[in-house]
Amino acid sequence: MDKQSPVSVFWFRRDLRLDDNAGLYHALKSGNPVLPIFIFDKAILDQLEDKDDARVTFIYQAIEELDKELRQHGSSLLVIYDKPEHAWDKLLKEYDVKAVYTNHDYEPYAKKRDEAISAQLKKHDITFNTYKDQVIFDRDEVTKDDGKPYTVYTPYMRKWHQKLTPFYLKAYPNRKYFKNFYQTKAFLLPSLKQMGFGKSDREFPKIDYKELITDYAEKRDFPAIKGTTHIGLHLRFGTVSIRELARTANGHKEKTWLNELIWREFYMMILYHFPHTADQAFRPEYDRIKWVNDEKQFEAWCKGETGYPLVDAGMRELNETGYMHNRVRMVVASFLSKDLLIDWRWGERYFARKLLDYEMASNVGGWQWSAGSGTDAAPYFRIFNPESQMKKFDPKLEYVKKWVPEYADFSKYPKPIVDHAFARDRCLKAFKEALAR
Repeated sequence: MDKQSPVSVFWFRRDLRLDDNAGLYHALKSGNPVLPIFIFDKAILDQLEDKDDARVTFIYQAIEELDKELRQHGSSLLVIYDKPEHAWDKLLKEYDVKAVYTNHDYEPYAKKRDEAISAQLKKHDITFNTYKDQVIFDRDEVTKDDGKPYTVYTPYMRKWHQKLTPFYLKAYPNRKYFKNFYQTKAFLLPSLKQMGFGKSDREFPKIDYKELITDYAEKRDFPAIKGTTHIGLHLRFGTVSIRELARTANGHKEKTWLNELIWREFYMMILYHFPHTADQAFRPEYDRIKWVNDEKQFEAWCKGETGYPLVDAGMRELNETGYMHNRVRMVVASFLSKDLLIDWRWGERYFARKLLDYEMASNVGGWQWSAGSGTDAAPYFRIFNPESQMKKFDPKLEYVKKWVPEYADFSKYPKPIVDHAFARDRCLKAFKEALAR
């Protein structure tokens, strides 16, 4: 095909799959051949501190798989390494683009990017069509009766369940329309090296969740056993469909795992309606807290050398694998923000750098929940005791011994960097003072 043959473009972002992909379905039904593209965004990649960032490798491998699948249908994935506006300039010179299709993204940078690209395309009379794909309900679909967004999880979750019907869980029948992909010889993918990255040797979790849902409620709090699904990475980049996950979860009488998926949507809705929460407290009075922000203690926390075995085990698991068990995430976040009185944003940024499944809305939401500055009613006095949490959730010390082997020899294990009883009193005082002003 030459420049004169009109095409629709489908822009892959956080939806790296051909099946059950909302925006791609609409593109394939648009009446024009569909040119699939992916942009490795320089604006994002340039900010990554680690040039062997495992998430870049994961995306790259997912893209190679996509391209392989597209080739079976006589097409190929056009991959561009550039800033989005420059990438679109090039595309519009080379192709007669009639319409662009993609899926919604709710993060602050993504919203600005999409507004800019939409305006850029409008100058050429090209429509920019985006669809709901990474959530079951988005933005304004689950609201209070007066149309305002919920700011508390439990009533949001109840309304979410009330609204759910089989319609929302239906898969898009994309395969029926695969013949509508733009037919072309294979495009050459830029290499990781060309983009300034090395290949990570991290192991990525497989999409393996069906059996784990069955007794998820009983097992999910114990970090030494495989009781959680590790599906977050696949959800983050859309290598699995949220409709497939929610359909499976909804088929179980026990709804704990489905409720975890709802937490994710709740935090996305909060970030969308309250974008300031990306780097400010949900409730502004919590930005008056006088943090201690001791850099040496922060470094000890990052390395897993705090003298609290469960905290140290969690941080070492994160540093080595890019993953941390959810119960332990709450403990280490509470420890940083409450015991050490270090600004939750420091911890949020560290998680953003290290977590394979990093998703801004859930990460910020989780950190604000732990710090007490988030959407909960009055939770600042909820301070986890890292020792009693260890006794309760790792009673045989299996998790701790795996990640902190020197704990077995008390002479080698460091003393706690802060006394928990002292830290608890200091925290309550600091929070009370901030809220009294």
